[in-house]
Amino acid sequence: MNTNQILVVDDEAGIRELLREILEDEGYQVRLAENATAAREIRAQGRPELVLLDIWMPDSDGITLLKEWASSGLLTMPVVMMSGHGTIDTAVEATRIGAFDFLEKPIALQKLLATVKRALKRGEAEIQSGLGLSSLGKSAVVRELEQRLEQVANLGVPLLLLTERGGGAELCARLLHRPNTPFVAPETTAWLTGDPLEVLSQARDGLLFMAEIATLNKQEQKSLLFVLSKLEKSNIRLICAASEVLPRLVEQGIFDPGLYQGLSGLTLSMPPLREHREDIPDLANRTLANYVESKEAPPRHFSVAALNVLRNDNWPGNLAQLNNVVKTLALTSLNEEISHQDVSRVLAQFGPPEVAEASLGLPLDMPLREVRDIFERAYFEHHIAKAGGNMSRVAENVGLERTHLYRKLKQLGVKFSRKE
Repeated sequence: MNTNQILVVDDEAGIRELLREILEDEGYQVRLAENATAAREIRAQGRPELVLLDIWMPDSDGITLLKEWASSGLLTMPVVMMSGHGTIDTAVEATRIGAFDFLEKPIALQKLLATVKRALKRGEAEIQSGLGLSSLGKSAVVRELEQRLEQVANLGVPLLLLTERGGGAELCARLLHRPNTPFVAPETTAWLTGDPLEVLSQARDGLLFMAEIATLNKQEQKSLLFVLSKLEKSNIRLICAASEVLPRLVEQGIFDPGLYQGLSGLTLSMPPLREHREDIPDLANRTLANYVESKEAPPRHFSVAALNVLRNDNWPGNLAQLNNVVKTLALTSLNEEISHQDVSRVLAQFGPPEVAEASLGLPLDMPLREVRDIFERAYFEHHIAKAGGNMSRVAENVGLERTHLYRKLKQLGVKFSRKE
């Protein structure tokens, strides 16, 4: 019996039953939902391996439900859209939001089964690789990093990732890991002065990842230089991360110049979280959803103002810090809705609160219009958080009529609720 659970969402009973019969004959477990409301309830109970989602439904269309799942961090499974009135524009929009594929009704049996098989395979691969780089975000800078990683995926040479602490370097390493081969990531550096040959044996024909090399002592550096000389013979791809400027450490005599030369032949920089703030609400929602789904925390959701406070923070600890903040909020908030006061309380526990005016970090070399948009976005997010999401108060504080305020926020891409 196949353990893959597929959720079929369609308002036509005949189509639901037909799809269930076909899929169960193939050994899949199938659950049915007649509308978006029922689909939400089933999704809240747990993550299905695949969703077949009809676009045209009476209570809420499939595109709206797809957007809702994507914005709340619940789009962690492949979704295949279905429609008898499909258009290219609709298919493109669904794919842009995060749908895996698009099927037109009537659906041919072989095409249905082939699409289901491909979608499930993609879902399994994403789980094994930590959802690709989607755990870093979906912004342009993250997509660019992913493209650069894909360009070097088939190279066997060592890769040096320049990142701040907590930046998620292991996600990049797992993206480059070839399936069905070893992935070795020692938790400490003790193996370097212990038995490096044992670790090389474990990583043979696979990938060896080191989370931080800037802090290696002289003896560990010497051992890593020895490991470098054995990589080709053992067919091992070495990926290292460094959170400090290695050339500076070389100049200071702290880091071995030969080791640096051997590791830096292929180097990529990872953007810190503050450079793709637009990803923070989605990352926070997804992290919170994971804690709720795993029953580690009771049902929780962020208010719009809370997400704006998270977005405005400077995040010196990057993804690791964001995860710790969200976990603390999930476990210690007193209400189901996590407020901006909750977020401010927890952020203060992780360090001094960021002053918006001092932490903007405006890129002064950019064109004036782009810098102005960055400032205005931060300005309005600050006032939304300050007013607890009350838009009447925001309009009064910033001196704008509410209709003009809503139009300005939409233009800047600032999320808000029409809370009075």
